Amino acid sequence: MKVLIVESQNDLAKIWQRHLERMGMSVSRSSGQTDAICHLSTYDTDIIIMDLVLDDGSALAVADYASYRQPDAKVIFVTNTSFFSDGSIFSHATNACAFVQSATPPEDLAAMVEHYGATTPQSGAA
Repeated sequence: MKVLIVESQNDLAKIWQRHLERMGMSVSRSSGQTDAICHLSTYDTDIIIMDLVLDDGSALAVADYASYRQPDAKVIFVTNTSFFSDGSIFSHATNACAFVQSATPPEDLAAMVEHYGATTPQSGAA
């Protein structure tokens, strides 16, 4: 399974990456919109873990680009804010499959990636 982490906090992204790699996933990291879009333009991605509030650019712009460039890729949004706490993120980003707090335990986030990524065509599942 191919995962892209889009997170401005490098230390947090590294923690998530280590958990996912231990589960046998191929993980790439981007710190913002420009890097994420460049990655999505070049590499197949099954799941994107993305902070809703990026230091560089817009998470919604990345999600929108992903829905165009890689329509089967799903997005797990993470945040430490109350933005979209009403669930409206699912209306703004049609490829959103989950919305969790940044403080979600890494093993729980990895389980969500495994669950949602197992059903993407790119990952080889039906």
